[in-house]
Amino acid sequence: MKENETNALGLEHQDDIALADKMKAGRESILREMRKLIIGQGDVLEQVLLSLFVGGNSLIVGVPGLAKTLLIATMARVLDLKFSRIQFTPDLMPSDITGTDIINEEPGTGRRQLVFAPGPVFANIVLADEINRTPPKTQAALLEAMQEHRVTVQGTTYTLDEPFYVFATQNPIELEGTYPLPEAQLDRFMFEIVIEHLTESEELEVVRTTTGVQQPVFSHAVTAPDLISFQRLVRCVPAPDAVLRYAVSLARTSRPSPNGASPDFVKKWIAYGASVRAAQYLILSAKARALTLGRYAPTFEDVRALAHPVLRHRILTNFHAESEGRTPGELIDKLLETVPVPKSGM
Repeated sequence: MKENETNALGLEHQDDIALADKMKAGRESILREMRKLIIGQGDVLEQVLLSLFVGGNSLIVGVPGLAKTLLIATMARVLDLKFSRIQFTPDLMPSDITGTDIINEEPGTGRRQLVFAPGPVFANIVLADEINRTPPKTQAALLEAMQEHRVTVQGTTYTLDEPFYVFATQNPIELEGTYPLPEAQLDRFMFEIVIEHLTESEELEVVRTTTGVQQPVFSHAVTAPDLISFQRLVRCVPAPDAVLRYAVSLARTSRPSPNGASPDFVKKWIAYGASVRAAQYLILSAKARALTLGRYAPTFEDVRALAHPVLRHRILTNFHAESEGRTPGELIDKLLETVPVPKSGM
């Protein structure tokens, strides 16, 4: 890219250009290290990486046995980040997540005082395993951490170390004993990442490698400060106005309009559409995708490539859609067909 083109895109400093190159190389390095344990799931790995580079939280959905926990735990090892796993159960309490004040007695004086004992949320990567198995009150204990990167206990606020991410898992086939996540919490997840079964050859490789001895040694080409720098860089990359308008149009068109101007499939099958956060995450993830692929500005194709993980947990279907077997994925496909891609303005 020529210097004047780089300046026009907002990367005036050589440091930013070097950081963009490092981000692209970092993606390749992380994927290479992850492949020492994780087989297949290329799209899943890409979406997890984009979550890291943007600084977003993600919901991971898949049936048991697809290595959801292994995926996130391995990512933490590759990045040398502090990892914490919380098993969500019906009897889990908010203090089991955030921590609580305990009475501490000094050995010498016998003086007692309240001391804060941090909970498992005080980590860089928190895995909220089977998050929908705990009641909404406990689920809500994560909201402040996810949004503000801090927790408040007994009126005192504690700041979490950066970088901070929450990856939550859900089992899509078990409904008994589960509590659906409130829409406000779902909206705070950047992506809904769906893990599917592997191909036969990939499954064969999994069985071959996991039934032997595995002792991988990981190199740490990307560090915690690097991730924080990448997140800053993503926000420094300006998006063309036409791309911004396209992302906003996708989100707005997904909402049933009170004046009846929505497309027929929206009026017929969608109860609630995507919020403004959807457009924000479409743009942020598109910026990150562009940088990891060696480009300095997001395109319409970047937005379209990420529409499914950004929108599928934000589009709530109604009774008619459920009775006719319409899924959010199908409706997102219709949305992409309906909303025109601007032909100029890039």
